[in-house]
Order: sequence, then structure tokens, then C-alpha cells
Amino acid sequence: MGLEIKVPAVGESISEVTIGQWFKKEGDYVEMDEVIAELESDKATFELPAEAAGVLHISVEEGETVEVGAVICVIEEGEGGSAQPAAPKAEAKEDASREGKVSEGSKVKSAGDDSAGAPAPEKASGEAKVVDMIVPTVGESITEVTVGQWLKEDGDTVELDDIIAEIESDKATFELPAEASGVLRIKAQEGDTIEIGGLICQIEVGAGQSAGRTVPAKEETSGASAASSSSKEGKESYATGHASPAAAKILAEKGMDASQVKGTGVDGRITKEDAEKAQKSQSKEVRSEPSRAEERVVESSPSAEGDRNQRREKMSSLRRTISRRLVSVKNETAMLTTFNEVNMKPIMDIRSKYKEQFKEKYQVGLGFMSFFTKAVCVALQEWPAVNAQIDGNEIVYNDFVDVSIAVSSPKGLVVPVVRNAEQMSFNEVEADILRLAKKARDGKLSIEEMTGGTFTITNGGVFGSMMSTPIINAPQSAILGMHNIVERPVAENGEVVIRPMMYVALSYDHRIIDGRESVSFLVRVKELLEDPTRLLLGV
Repeated sequence: MGLEIKVPAVGESISEVTIGQWFKKEGDYVEMDEVIAELESDKATFELPAEAAGVLHISVEEGETVEVGAVICVIEEGEGGSAQPAAPKAEAKEDASREGKVSEGSKVKSAGDDSAGAPAPEKASGEAKVVDMIVPTVGESITEVTVGQWLKEDGDTVELDDIIAEIESDKATFELPAEASGVLRIKAQEGDTIEIGGLICQIEVGAGQSAGRTVPAKEETSGASAASSSSKEGKESYATGHASPAAAKILAEKGMDASQVKGTGVDGRITKEDAEKAQKSQSKEVRSEPSRAEERVVESSPSAEGDRNQRREKMSSLRRTISRRLVSVKNETAMLTTFNEVNMKPIMDIRSKYKEQFKEKYQVGLGFMSFFTKAVCVALQEWPAVNAQIDGNEIVYNDFVDVSIAVSSPKGLVVPVVRNAEQMSFNEVEADILRLAKKARDGKLSIEEMTGGTFTITNGGVFGSMMSTPIINAPQSAILGMHNIVERPVAENGEVVIRPMMYVALSYDHRIIDGRESVSFLVRVKELLEDPTRLLLGV
């Protein structure tokens, strides 16, 4: 019985993989750590190294999907060893070393990083200890991050605990400290998406110290290493000009051949991105030769004057997640919006009368948000369905109120949470909102501070919005939208008077909240805001 090679665990959320390609055939002799196959998941592509030297017996064919932990092949150890020449074995080991022997934990989606495959000279010569830095766990629901910005360059000398990079998730931005002192070797470029546990960089401890300078990653330290580098650049491998299964599918759909595409992946492999870009380039070439009829139309059209520049920017991870969640809410909830208006004069009179004393005593200003938050807390306790959420076939009711406050940050809209707002006083609410808003602007909010809210308040009025229909912040069931305050004529006791009025909107999930509950909730909020003494007396 030979050694069974099983599909390795490649991520918490990945339960199965597809055999993309076998690099060795049935019955071939393989060396230990030699890459024998390419596995594909719904998130990334991985290389499978041989766990022993011997004869390969394939159990799963290309294109088949298997679960993590399933036997993919068997290696009969020791067989064929006498018939295998020594030189090819050494060459196979050298090739495997040059390709970087990608481990299971390294899940960088951008396969075109040349630096990831080239070991540093110090590591090969044994003069430096290499510390692998992997993406740390940053939250229970976060499975991948994007490299936002490198604060140090490749080859820079870093100290222990130096901040070397910023990594972005779909919820927040985190700083990455150096885990050792030494020379930085970057493995994932800015914009690359990496799964938790993936290799992001290496630090060569002690590298370049004796020379008194930083040793560049590509600098040759001897004639032998120079010859090795030259050999690597000029040598082709099985991957050269070969399209990955995903790329091959795209090329086939577009009627293109792999020979027409230049690969940017490891050893010249054609990646999915290469196939997509090649199609765009082809489209441009076809379009650049219009028919004579099209040429006549273009010539007869008036030319546009002035600057007509365009620029493209890659969406941040936060922006992509916001987009995905908003579309999901629109598609998966029965969302409706009900409106009302609030006479803000009583609140404005209280603020004008007591704001100086309030700030002097509590060191925080008296704003509108504390009034709205407290009014919402009272109304939510009277109409608990508005403070509930759907979980499968069950409705989860909350006897506490965690209010999410929508805040505009430089990286996009975030919703930090004011915990147990129903137990807070006006000054405590104002202080907590001020604290969270400052952290949001500085990009310092933690995952815990942005999760677990039961109801959301958003204030579009600060930007001049008069009326809107806010989108529910899933998995919550309702959101209250505030708008700008405008003096309008209203009728009071049979007379027309001018009052500072605000439109308020409640968007809600009709699957859990009925029209009676939504309208009654908003009317109750209106009553509390137009007579703030009710908030103090609890009536």
C-alpha cells in the first residue's frame, strides 16, 4: 500500500476543490515536494506537491470535484528509483525550489508575482533566517483581506513591531506589524486579495547586516547565483504558455488560442486575468478597423471639444462589500418605506437654551442624534418587531437596543454601534457617537464596534438631503432616515405659521413588520421628538 495523498485544507470556507490539471502522468516517477497537480476552488488556485518520492498512481481525473480530505492520488514509495537518473532528480529539486514550493497556507490570488517564486540569496546560502508572515485572523466572519498599502518597500530593513502595511477587509482596515527585525521581502502586491493564513511577506532576519546595507532581492551575490538566475530566466517549464482551466475556458468562449496570449503567471502561465485582458485587447483591434460606412458616420459627426479624460480606480474591498450587500438587501427583502414629518422647533429651543450648560458639564455638545436615539429606543420597546430580525424560519426579538449610526468615512459608509442605548443618558449617547465617529474618520474602528446592531439611524440631512428611502442594514429589519431641516409654512390651531420641519423616513422589511407597526412606530417617534419632555417622563 502506497502513501495516500489527500486534498489539503485550503481555507475555512472551502469544502471542495476541482482537479484543474495533472502535471505528471499515471505511472510517472516523482520527487518529494515536486508539484504534481493544480487544484481549483471557488476562490483561488493551489499547487499540490508530492509528499514523498515514488511512482504516481492517479485516483481522480482532471475536471472532477472532490471534497477536502479525499484521496486524490497514491505514491508507491521507492518504486522506479533505480531507473531514474540522478541528474533529472536534482534538476526537479532545483525547479521545485525555484518555483517557491507554494504551500497550502499561501493563497494569494494574484499568481503573477514574480518575487513570490524566487527565494532570496540569503535563504539559499543559509546566512539568514527567514520568518514567514501570514495574514492574521481579524474577525470571525472575515475569510480574506486585500493588501491596501505597503508602508515599506521590498528590500527595506524593518524593526520588530514596525507597521509595514495596511490590509483591508470588507469591514475595516488593519495595520500589519513586523514580526521580526530584518530585510522585508514582499510576496503580495498592493491590491492583491489573500485569504486568512496566506503568505503576505517574509522577513530575512540578519540579512544584509554585515554589509551595512539592505540586500536587494534580485542582487546576485556570487557567480554561481548569477548563473542560476540566468538559467531560471531562460528556462521554460510545463507552465510556460499553458492556460489555467479558468483561462482556457475564457479563451475558448472568445475563440482565441493560448499561443496568442502572453502569460504573466508563474513561469509564464496564462492566468484568468491574462485571458480577460487579451479579449479586451482583441476587441479594441477589431474595433480599430471600422467599415467604410462607419468611417463616413464618424467623419460627419461633430468632434467633441475640450478635455475628455477618463480614469479608472480599483474598487476597495469595503466598497465592493457595500455594493454586494446593498444589492442583496434589495433582492432578498420585501422593503417598503413610510414617511412622516417632525416639527423640530421644541428640540431646537431646548438646544439653544441649554447647550452651553450641557457642554460645560459633560464636555460634549448637545446634538440632534441623542434626541433621535432616545426616541427610537422608547418606540422600539413599544414595537419590538421593528427591533427584531429574521434568522432562517425564526424571528429573533431583542430586549435591548443596539443602535447602528451611519457615518461617512474616507473609505466609505460605516455603521458603528452604540450598545445598550436604551440605558444611556443624553450625554452618554452624545459622547459615544462622538467617539465612534472620530474612530471612523481615522479608520480605527474594530470589527466588534461595527457588528451586532439591531436598528440603524442614518442622517442624510447633513449633506442637504430633503427626502430619501434608506436601504435596510441587513440582517436588521428597519432603518430610520433623517433629513435636512427646512422652514416651511404649516397649519397650527387654524393658523399658518413658519416652523423648522424635517421629513423622516422608515424603511422596513414587510416580511416581519406590518404596515400598522411601521406607521405606529414612526408616529411614536414623531410624538417624542415634538414633545421632548415625554422622553424625560417616559410617557
